[in-house]
Amino acid sequence: EEEEEEAELSDTSSILSDDSVYPCYEPAPATDGGQELTFYQSCARNKAKLLQEVLACGVSPEQVMELDINGRNGLMVACFKGFVDIVTLLSKCPYLDINHQDNDGNTALMIAAQAGHITIVNYLLNYYPLLEIEKRDVRGLTALMKAAVQGRKECVTALLMAGADLAAVDPVRQKTAREWAGLTGRFETIVQIRSILQRPRAEQFSDRYRPEWPALPELVAKALASKSRCERLMEKICSAFSLNFPHDPEADGVMDHMVRMTTCLASPFVTTACQTICPGSPPEVGKQRLSVPEILKEYRPDPETKSEPGSSSCNSQAASESRVLVPYQSTTGLLSFFPLRLLRRNSVFPGGQVPKIKLVKASSPPACRKEKLRRSRKNKNLLEPPKWKYKELKEEKKKAVEEKQKETNTKKSKGGARWSARG
Repeated sequence: EEEEEEAELSDTSSILSDDSVYPCYEPAPATDGGQELTFYQSCARNKAKLLQEVLACGVSPEQVMELDINGRNGLMVACFKGFVDIVTLLSKCPYLDINHQDNDGNTALMIAAQAGHITIVNYLLNYYPLLEIEKRDVRGLTALMKAAVQGRKECVTALLMAGADLAAVDPVRQKTAREWAGLTGRFETIVQIRSILQRPRAEQFSDRYRPEWPALPELVAKALASKSRCERLMEKICSAFSLNFPHDPEADGVMDHMVRMTTCLASPFVTTACQTICPGSPPEVGKQRLSVPEILKEYRPDPETKSEPGSSSCNSQAASESRVLVPYQSTTGLLSFFPLRLLRRNSVFPGGQVPKIKLVKASSPPACRKEKLRRSRKNKNLLEPPKWKYKELKEEKKKAVEEKQKETNTKKSKGGARWSARG
């Protein structure tokens, strides 16, 4: 029964699974068995306490940049699996290349954005110095494009507000992140991008913003104004016969004002809980920003690291782009024959769920139909299916059993005839 269940699971599994994008060649994490875990294994198994002890004792560059068969380090595996504690601890780890790329060209930011781990994406953007947002993989896709393809609208919002280039295109199809979202059916992501572009600057996070609703005095004056009897009667009739349907909040309406007022720096809910580092420079679409350690001048660049500081700025104006992007590398071998949409995780199905495909054996046609098919194949000069060795052995074994059964039947029939002759 267990073998039959395994066969059914293998038949119903799909090729467009998580393993098709992030293959896991390592066995499942088993018990430690008294062996000391390495730096990479501590990250891959979410051993936060052990990792903290290792960092306190000191690590070497070889330990930090230990890679698996896919070329991923411990940070990248933690970003893929959603281990927030590991990502938080590794922000203070020396010798860590945040822009390291695996065999497919993915960085830690790309993996976290594509997987939809918004907490990890925000932490990478805010607490990892020298992070390059516009890094590209071997197919020329950025982290913003990958998040848009998978419909991770929260990650798309975080990347846009951190300065990701929405106008960047991939070198193969020449499509932007918004066009990729439309191509893969991520319509909620398109709506999110459209709403962000309508209001690209978060003014409530500036110290100059005042939580006052501009439309409030006009509405109060209109409500307190004296009305005639006809106007009152018309209002009562309209309110009695009007139907209230649910609709989205209006732009610059009451709900919008409440959200701004409760999240602005002048709000008591925010000022008593946190402290803003750059109160005069609120987040804005297309404005690249420095990380928190860089703003506080707590980060000292290591001369041995390969990453170079970008041109991010905490001022009101965005600095000029001077990042060096990885050139596009064309896929060679078997992957070049597959279309690009088959190499993305569930991008064919907008819902994100891949339907299960169940293989069912066709009913065997009658003998006369088999003969006709064979004749038609011979007449049309079609290629016959290959004869597998295990099938031939199976047929020979089956024939041997049938012949043995025939011999036993003939012996029984002869023995019955002798007994009848004696009688």
